[in-house]
Amino acid sequence: MRRYVFDYPPDQIKKHDCDVVIIGSGLAGLYTALNIDESLSCVVLSKEKNNDCNSFLAQGGIAAVCKQDDAFETHYNDTLRAGARLCDKEAVKVLVGEAPEDILKLMSVGVAFDMDEQGHLHVTQEGGHSRKRVVHCGGDATGREVIQKLTEVVAARPNVTIKYDTFFADVITDKGRTAGVWTYENGHKLYAAPNVVICSGGIGQIYRYTTNPAGATGDGIAAAVRAGIKVRHMEFVQFHPTALFNQKEEERFFLVSEAVRGEGGILRNEKGEQFMKGRHPMGDLAPRDIVAREIMKEIEKSEMPYVYLDITSKSKQYLVDRFPTIYQECEKQGIDMSEQFIPVCPVQHYFMGGIETDLNGSSNIPGLYACGEAACTGVHGANRLASNSLLECLVFGRRCAQHINHQSDWSAIKNNVKNIAGTVISDFTPSLEPPAPNDFSQTRQEIKKIMHQYVGINRNAQGIEKGLKRIDSIAEDIESFRFSTHEHVEVWNMATVARQIMRAAGEREESIGAHYRES
Repeated sequence: MRRYVFDYPPDQIKKHDCDVVIIGSGLAGLYTALNIDESLSCVVLSKEKNNDCNSFLAQGGIAAVCKQDDAFETHYNDTLRAGARLCDKEAVKVLVGEAPEDILKLMSVGVAFDMDEQGHLHVTQEGGHSRKRVVHCGGDATGREVIQKLTEVVAARPNVTIKYDTFFADVITDKGRTAGVWTYENGHKLYAAPNVVICSGGIGQIYRYTTNPAGATGDGIAAAVRAGIKVRHMEFVQFHPTALFNQKEEERFFLVSEAVRGEGGILRNEKGEQFMKGRHPMGDLAPRDIVAREIMKEIEKSEMPYVYLDITSKSKQYLVDRFPTIYQECEKQGIDMSEQFIPVCPVQHYFMGGIETDLNGSSNIPGLYACGEAACTGVHGANRLASNSLLECLVFGRRCAQHINHQSDWSAIKNNVKNIAGTVISDFTPSLEPPAPNDFSQTRQEIKKIMHQYVGINRNAQGIEKGLKRIDSIAEDIESFRFSTHEHVEVWNMATVARQIMRAAGEREESIGAHYRES
């Protein structure tokens, strides 16, 4: 694999020096920036506007022990059970133990969590949780509310600059250390920085059906692979069991939050039967991988492309107040969820794998950190517990920032990186490969089709092997071209991540969590 995606004359590259570069303006990126010391210059680079990321779309909430009838040990055990006990136990202890302080910090900067009648945090229960512990904003608009407030707060900080419409291409390294990032924003630009935090989000667009926005193409993980940064648990792709069925398959699927089942929603098959009863001790609130597979069994038996979610036990006013976003979307589709069942089906939703990090968010290359869905901190194991994802962004985003803030040799690092960046870019020479074709759309669709077919909810050895051969061929073909636009790079990133998922799925022969092999 070639090291950098672009080969470009160094005299045509704009250069900017800073202390910290954060890739991504979702919750992980913004919260990391919020916690960076004000004495350090920080640039947040975002491929798209921050209302087009998984954080913004998050409905359920943030899991945290906030009530006396709950306990850290219970949250810890729920997380391990959902992750098929493949979680990093120390990382889970950090996650659940430090959660309350980050909820309090969000409240201190003006995030308006929903409160109960006594003026305390209102908590709900979701799949996999044995207690009510999920805090939320605006009913089912947690992500939107938190992102909007944090964007406002972070943008006002004198040491932080947020830049949108900036495509992150590569991590620059030299002599085993991070030296900055290479971007494309109306031309090529190099940000020379001793610290880079990759918070680039998920990989959903490599699948045919997903709840993820268009920009979720695994750019950060692919760039890490090119830089020799270790990745982990790439086989673990989570499929959310209840996306609103969509006849227009090319569009992003709308998520129907697990919180609907937490509030009494029941899954029913075409006969109206409550099929999860008796199939798992937690019934409709079983972990996501189990519910997704059980739904697929019902779909295959009925040849109907969805099952039903029944929340008609609740009044219209209750549903409008508790789930305003979901109610409005169902209404657009001609469904009154207070009187009608909601057609739902499993689609790709979350990625447990990613850049391997320690408890401070550090990768195996000094100066390179990762946080959020692009990272693999180990807290999710083989399957993420509901609403632990936004929590992970907070806890480990803060830890990334604290580790950066407390480096003792700042002056030496900064001076060295400035020199390194100048040396590294001078090594770039124009490639002799032919230019890439203008339209990679067919290749993009082929990748999505292969991933859906061979590494979806159910997998087998023969399919994985066949899919990997096809992905390898596509990746090698793409790599033979010289790229001129970020769209070319995006498709190569998709192929790179797809290849890593396929390889990891082939190596793990047993079924565990979200990785379910029929043979």
